[in-house]
Amino acid sequence: MPLTDLSLKGLKPRPTAYKKADERGLYVLVTPAGTKLFRWKYRYAGKEKVMALGQYPDVSLSQARADREAARLVLKAGSDPMAMRKAEKEARAFALENSFAAVARAWWKDWSAARTSHHAGYVLRRLEADVFPQIGARPVAEIEAPELVRMAKAIEARGALDIAKRALQTCGQVFRYAIAHGLATRNPAKDIRPSDVLQSRKAENYARIDAKELPELMRRIDGYNGAATTRLAIKLLAMTFVRTGELIGARWSEFDLDAARWDIPPSRMKMRTPHIVPLSRQAVTLLRTLHTVSGHGPLLFPGERDHEKPMSNNTILKALERMGYKHRMTGHGWRGLASTLLHEMGFDHAHIELQLAHQERNKVSASYNHATYLPQRSKMMQQWSDYLDACTSDKVLTFKRRAA
Repeated sequence: MPLTDLSLKGLKPRPTAYKKADERGLYVLVTPAGTKLFRWKYRYAGKEKVMALGQYPDVSLSQARADREAARLVLKAGSDPMAMRKAEKEARAFALENSFAAVARAWWKDWSAARTSHHAGYVLRRLEADVFPQIGARPVAEIEAPELVRMAKAIEARGALDIAKRALQTCGQVFRYAIAHGLATRNPAKDIRPSDVLQSRKAENYARIDAKELPELMRRIDGYNGAATTRLAIKLLAMTFVRTGELIGARWSEFDLDAARWDIPPSRMKMRTPHIVPLSRQAVTLLRTLHTVSGHGPLLFPGERDHEKPMSNNTILKALERMGYKHRMTGHGWRGLASTLLHEMGFDHAHIELQLAHQERNKVSASYNHATYLPQRSKMMQQWSDYLDACTSDKVLTFKRRAA
């Protein structure tokens, strides 16, 4: 008699294991502990074999029968069902060991040894959040360029253009690692240029010095013998790395020096959304000094001829030229310089981009994401001012990277 669910439930354990047959070689083995195991008996190449099909009730009677029929088809086609299942299991294990996620973690382990824990952790989090959900389970050798494009476009769709570009770059490094270790034969990321598949942001090419030249520039600013307000404007620009137009148009009503905070209204921002600049101790001290000079009017940096208008955009540029930096440094150059050095210090890319007001905003998030990561950004801005101070001392090298 074939088995039924009712008869299966009624099988009781005995001192020794015993079998209850179903049909077509399927049976249940009942152990002394009462465990009920589905087994299928068949012959292949003249030898009797037994294939395990799972434990009841985790595997139902109908599922066990279906699995038996699938195995019978393999046997009928001339293959050994157990050997086939073993080969499939090994293939799945190989695919898992050589998935993009597994290879990327192996790459990251080697790559991160020469990076700060902060920066390395950020790269791994970006992989886990943006890349692995899209292509992590795929065998690294089978991934094609269109899959990378879909992954990058998904990141871009949420307004993270720079992160999308970096994701493609990181994937390229993983594929090179895979090729070097014999896990892939080609790098599909080489088939893609970010500009071909992602939106372009207008380039801002402004002259700026190299990081190694920064100490000398800071000394020249301190020794600048022009107008005191111009010198203070350049120093505040260096500390805050806002756009030059955002600095020279600043109003005292935007500042809360006790809270060490500068709130720039959306009307003065390039992206027309509010922007918060956490102020370092050095910036607050500078502003209190400046207040004694220009605090009687609404503008921090009023024009020399017309105090109702801000100083000219050219004022800072001309001052830098007088210091010997013509065609080598601009007011806007502080932004690129700060971005480069803060990344080298190990600060989070998202925090840097947000402080630069590069973070792309959609209509839903525009009203609040200017305040995102404010505590982390405050800490970053303080260390940046400390770094600028250290540039004119022998301690500059100790600020090259953040401690882990």
